[in-house]
Amino acid sequence: MVRKLYVGNLPYSATETNLKDLFGQFGIVESVKIVTDNFDGRSKGFGFVEMSTEEEANAAVSGLNGTELEGRSLKIDLARPKENNGGGRSPRPGGGMRRGPGMGGDRRGPRPMGGGNGERRNRW
Repeated sequence: MVRKLYVGNLPYSATETNLKDLFGQFGIVESVKIVTDNFDGRSKGFGFVEMSTEEEANAAVSGLNGTELEGRSLKIDLARPKENNGGGRSPRPGGGMRRGPGMGGDRRGPRPMGGGNGERRNRW
């Protein structure tokens, strides 16, 4: 029951309207999403198209995979479910790795060698 398609090797100038028109030849297009960079908003060169039925999705894959759009050969396949790769928040309450003195975890910086009175001794 896969109706969502992965569309790869998109030209960076492609728009969601272009994709909707292209896939519309094979049925009703439910949604189109071109993935963009969070910082500059430019296309990452791939996106997703959701068709209304599984038959329409399969027809679009067989009809459009390998065709050219603005000089680039499209790679179209059934989209796989998003995997949980362990990203996101740390399970530890403080977050991140534990850091020892001098490793960035101590805000006062590295501690001097020697006694506790602030004098500094050579390590050798």
